[in-house]
Amino acid sequence: MAKKKQKKSSNTIAINKKARHDYFIEQRYEAGIALQGWEVKSLRAGRIQIQESYVILKDREAFLFGSLITPLPSASTHIHPDPQRTRKLLLHRSELTKLIGSVERKGYTLIPTAMYWKHGIVKLEVGLAKGKQAHDKRQTEKQRDWNREKQRILKSH
Repeated sequence: MAKKKQKKSSNTIAINKKARHDYFIEQRYEAGIALQGWEVKSLRAGRIQIQESYVILKDREAFLFGSLITPLPSASTHIHPDPQRTRKLLLHRSELTKLIGSVERKGYTLIPTAMYWKHGIVKLEVGLAKGKQAHDKRQTEKQRDWNREKQRILKSH
């Protein structure tokens, strides 16, 4: 008997594409996230939104605020899931102190950029970012359009 080929599944759960449009992301950190059982099952089904979420630093701890994990209809009856609860992020103490200093003194923002599986554990990529203004967004868009046009010109010659 021939062996069946297994599908290569992507490790990515969710990507925040809006983050690169709205912010200059200067540094990225990988954080673990404390989840409940029904949340992990929903993540496996791809039922998460991180577009409107952000990270809050409070009492020397980091929390993910505003993310939406939709519960599966087959969730247990004795558990009352809260889809938008605040979830604790797991970071090293040294990373937390750097982030606290940057956010409080330099005016940076912490935003989630991606959520993915790593060795069976859910990880959240957090970006240390500064907000873009309208003229910055237009400049980025012009640069992207020019790069596309340049590639077309080089390809045709």
